[in-house]
Order: sequence, then C-alpha cells, then structure tokens
Amino acid sequence: MGFLEAQDHPYPDDKKPADWVDDAQMPDPEDKKPDDYDSQPAEVADPEASQPEDWDEEEDGKWEAPMIPNPDFKGEWKPKMIPNPDYKGVWKPAEIPNPDYVEDANLGQYSDFGAVAIDLWQVKSGSIFDNIIITDSAAEAKAFYDETNGATKDAEKKMMDAEEEAVRAKEEAERLAREEEEKNAAGEDEDDEDDEDEDDDDKKDEL
Repeated sequence: MGFLEAQDHPYPDDKKPADWVDDAQMPDPEDKKPDDYDSQPAEVADPEASQPEDWDEEEDGKWEAPMIPNPDFKGEWKPKMIPNPDYKGVWKPAEIPNPDYVEDANLGQYSDFGAVAIDLWQVKSGSIFDNIIITDSAAEAKAFYDETNGATKDAEKKMMDAEEEAVRAKEEAERLAREEEEKNAAGEDEDDEDDEDEDDDDKKDEL
C-alpha cells in the first residue's frame, strides 16, 4: 500500500485478445514416442516373493506373487517441451492516467527526524553507525562527511589497527606460553622415565 494513489492504473475496458498466447513453452511437434516405450508394465511380480509353505491350492487357490512397482516403467509418455514461438508474454491491460492521483511534492519531507532505524545483516560484529544525515543535496552530504567521518576515519582506523595488533600479540604470547608448558611437561616425563630405568638397573645389580 503506497502513500499515494497510483499515477496510472489498468484500463478497465481493455480485454485480452482471444488469440493471445499465454504458454511460454509448447510440446515439440517433432518429438515422437519410441516404439518400445510402452513395453514395460507399471507393476511386475515380486521376484523375491515365494509361496508360503502352508499354502493350500485347493482352499486358497493358485498362489500368485504380489505385485511391486516396475523399476523399468517410464510412466506416461509426454513430448519434450520447447519455447513457443507464438508466446507473447504475460498479458496485462493497458494503463491509463489515474484520475485519483494527486502529486505530493512534500512527500517524505519533515521538519525533524527523531530517529533513524537500520536493519541489516553483517558477518562481523562490533560495527558502529553514527554521523547519519538525511538530505537530497549531494553538496550538503559531502560537506557533512568532510566534517565528521572524513575528519576522523584515519585516526579511528589507526586506533582499531593498534587494538587488533595488541590482541594478536596477546594471543601469540599465550600460544608460546602453552607450548613452553607442554615442552617442560614432556621433559619432566622423560626425567621420570630415566629415574625409573636407573632404579631398575640398581635392583638388577643388587641381585
């Protein structure tokens, strides 16, 4: 639903021509059904079924295997579809000026905007949106940019780069510390094994 009536609307007396072609595709007249297309039935007897041992033909009649869908059955044959050379597109009635339309030159113009809402999807959190201007003047927008973001973006980027570098340095220091701890722990295990080997040798000497 718009703020204004539509500038144009469909001509109510316009009717779709009787010979208008709505179908974008048509069956290929050159496509023919293969001679052996219908050679396979829709169902076949289950080859894995067997007559029950207690089946009595006198009482139960002649045993027949249950039917199952035929994997070779191709279904109803239909010719392939091709672009329809007579297709004219989706028919729409002609449009004429709407007598109820009234232009509003001040549409969207307000003396004050109390707030601006931004709805977006982003892959990185932490973005800040500020210095927002609503204008239809490119010169006014350029001047506003130069006074706000244009004047602070370099310093803000420098500060952000420094913070990211500090985070990387901290992570690297923590990684090296973990590796050192793991190395020391492995060395202590080797010393313990050596001590155990020496104790075993001493016991053998005593024997």
